Parts: sequence; C-alpha cells; structure tokens
Amino acid sequence: MDLGLKGKVAAVTGASVGIGLGVAEAFAREGAHVVMAARGEERLAKEADRIAGDHGVRALPVACDVATAGGAERLAAAARNTFGGADILVNNAGTGSNESIMEAPDEKWQAYWELHVMAAVRLARAFVPMMRERGGGAILHNASICAVQPLWYEPIYNVTKAALVMFSKNLANEVIKDNIRVNTVNPGLILTPDWIKTARQLTASAGGDWEAYLQTVADEHAPIKRFGTVDELADFFVFLCSDRASYSVGSTYHVDGGMLRTI
Repeated sequence: MDLGLKGKVAAVTGASVGIGLGVAEAFAREGAHVVMAARGEERLAKEADRIAGDHGVRALPVACDVATAGGAERLAAAARNTFGGADILVNNAGTGSNESIMEAPDEKWQAYWELHVMAAVRLARAFVPMMRERGGGAILHNASICAVQPLWYEPIYNVTKAALVMFSKNLANEVIKDNIRVNTVNPGLILTPDWIKTARQLTASAGGDWEAYLQTVADEHAPIKRFGTVDELADFFVFLCSDRASYSVGSTYHVDGGMLRTI
C-alpha cells in the first residue's frame, strides 16, 4: 500500500531509541524526511546518519529537551529552517514513573506534566502554524494504555498520560478546520530496550532469564501472550499519519494485544 508520504517531513520526539526511533525509521522507509528529536546528541546523530544512509532521505538530528519551552522552540525552528516546516508531528517523548501518591513530591508531578502534557501543548503551538501554511498535516500523540487502565505503581504516569489523551481530543476539534488531523495511540506491552533492561535487572540475581520474565508479564496482561514489536506499532503510527487514514480525527486507538479489559 502506497501511503503517499514520499517527500513529506515528519518530526518525531524521543527519536533516538525504542518506539520513537522505530517510528522515525518507518517514516523514512516510506520516503519521508525525518526531524529526529532527543536529548542524547551523540546517539541521536548516529541513528540519524544511519537512517539517512539506509533509506535515501534526509534525517535531521535535533538535540533538545522538549519538556522545556526552549527545547520545543529549538525543534520547531530546526524544522522550519531546514525544511520550511513539517507535515507530521509525532509526540512520543515520555517515560514511566514509580511512586505513591502520598510520597511523591510536587516536583516529580511537575516534571512529568512538563514532559507528557506541556511538551505536546508547546509543540502544537509551534507546529500547527507551519502545517497550516503547508495546507494541512497530522499530529499523533503516543499516550499509553495506562491512560485508561492504570497500573498501581505509577500514578503520575497514569494521570499525565490521561491528560495527554484529553488534550489530543481538544486539539483535534480545534485544528481540523485547518485540515490538520490529530489522533492518539495507547500502546500496551511493546518490547523496547527499556523493558529488556528492566527485565535483566530484575532477574540478575536469579539466573538472568529475562526472556522468561517478560513472558510471564505478557501471559498476565496480554491475551495475545506476547509483547508487541516496535515495528508493529510504528507501522500503525505511520498509517494514521497518512492520507489513507484521512477520516480518523480525534480518536484514540489501542495497540495492546487485547490488554485493555473494557470495551
């Protein structure tokens, strides 16, 4: 299926590893140029060079922290100065948390609010005008199944991801008049380097069978009985940002192997 993305420009945050890297590469496979944002400059530059070489597109690394106003401005300026803007924005940067509500300080709540919510707000304000100038575009937010089915040990993550889903819906209603489509994806268990790292740490003192540990997690939570791959999720992201999904507006899609327990 030709997704019609050749020559388009896609900006992806959190793009140096895991889901963000997979999404950037999936766009590049479709012939789109990519603006890749992450905090780690060296790793980001290496991956951008590899993607450009492998797929014959331009891959622009932008080292910045999108959880700050300055970082969001830096990313938007790089897209405008290099490509004249962007057609697609994927807000992917984020990370899990681990705390109790009674013990977590205000500072931790604020840090996650800046990363999961305000980054999306600021980037919308920066990228929507550029998309409007280009005749339209697509914005996709990577939230989490935890936005609707919370895990007990990360209340801050659950709350801020839920807020991101609501922000996405409101933004969708506001900018569809500009031919800009906004949607959200709530992934379930996706096999990222962070999951593997955690599994290795948790099993180090008991023989190190991290794969068996991850299988127990999948058996407990996902009816499909396995983790999803980054590529499986990335392909869905790219489809939603293409004109093949032109009637998808303000929706939230679960890619979770059946993990969600409600309808």
